[in-house]
Amino acid sequence: MATPARRFVLKAAFAVGLAASLPPALSACTGGVRPEDLTVAGGEPGGFYLEFSTLLAAALERHGVAAHARAVSTGGSLDNIAELRAGRAAFAVALADAAGDQAGAEGAQIAAVGKVYENYVHCVVRKDSGIRDISGLAGRRVAVGQPGSGTSLTTPRLLEAAGLGTSADAAAPAAGTAAVENLGLNDGIAALKAGTVDALFWSGGVPTAAIAAAQQEVALGLLDLSALLPELRRRYGGMYDRVLIPEGSYPGIPAVWTVGAPNLLLCRRDLDDATVERTVQLLVHNAGELIPQSTLGVQFLSAESLINTAGVPLHPAAAAAYRTLHG
Repeated sequence: MATPARRFVLKAAFAVGLAASLPPALSACTGGVRPEDLTVAGGEPGGFYLEFSTLLAAALERHGVAAHARAVSTGGSLDNIAELRAGRAAFAVALADAAGDQAGAEGAQIAAVGKVYENYVHCVVRKDSGIRDISGLAGRRVAVGQPGSGTSLTTPRLLEAAGLGTSADAAAPAAGTAAVENLGLNDGIAALKAGTVDALFWSGGVPTAAIAAAQQEVALGLLDLSALLPELRRRYGGMYDRVLIPEGSYPGIPAVWTVGAPNLLLCRRDLDDATVERTVQLLVHNAGELIPQSTLGVQFLSAESLINTAGVPLHPAAAAAYRTLHG
């Protein structure tokens, strides 16, 4: 297996080669009036969503896609989709399962620009907890993501696939159930360190900076969730994958298989074609600018992967841009 550093170099080299091979029509921004302001709905501080969204906003402004662009902190995928639907954001990042649930809703007004990277579900426990697999969460207190996050949608699916019920009674959960608390990344880490929850679910990039920082204060472990994939796919289709969190992602934690879900860049369906096309160009030509320094190269910005949006329809201008890319 390639080392994380080598994987990053290979992907960066591929992105450069791809950009060099593009036809002239996509090698420079199209004409037209650029928007004055663009907002990118991000995620929680310490998470990959907000890091990526901040880099994207800076690149949108730097490369003239908009006169001004900014990223905003949110609770995550579901909040981001709500920001799009309300017209408060032009772009947003979201898990494919959350986007798929929302894209078909009447008046959803959302479309995909592309798949921008793979999300890795983390089930984080303290090493001294004695919890070795997901069945060990029965009778335990579990942070399942804050309302509005994609994690809060994915985690119940994982628990159900594991045959675990859920309870809001943290004091006395019934047999075979986990006591769930709606805590996001930072509150969940604080509760895990304090011992008021036994496990934290989080869906994000690798490594997630806030988890890496917590590992410096308390010994943590990650549970293998990959055995849940057959049941997840039976229930929800093929949007979930078996992915590896490599050794070295978090100090002292060995490599572990887990569940991955595509992470999409979304936009409003009524966003003008020129802005969408310019953004596709940015994703392809300037991929290296959009990879947070904390990541181990989990960015998948290539022409082939960008179009794999897990059934969420592409914006028509994005689809046209990719057709040009593929000849």
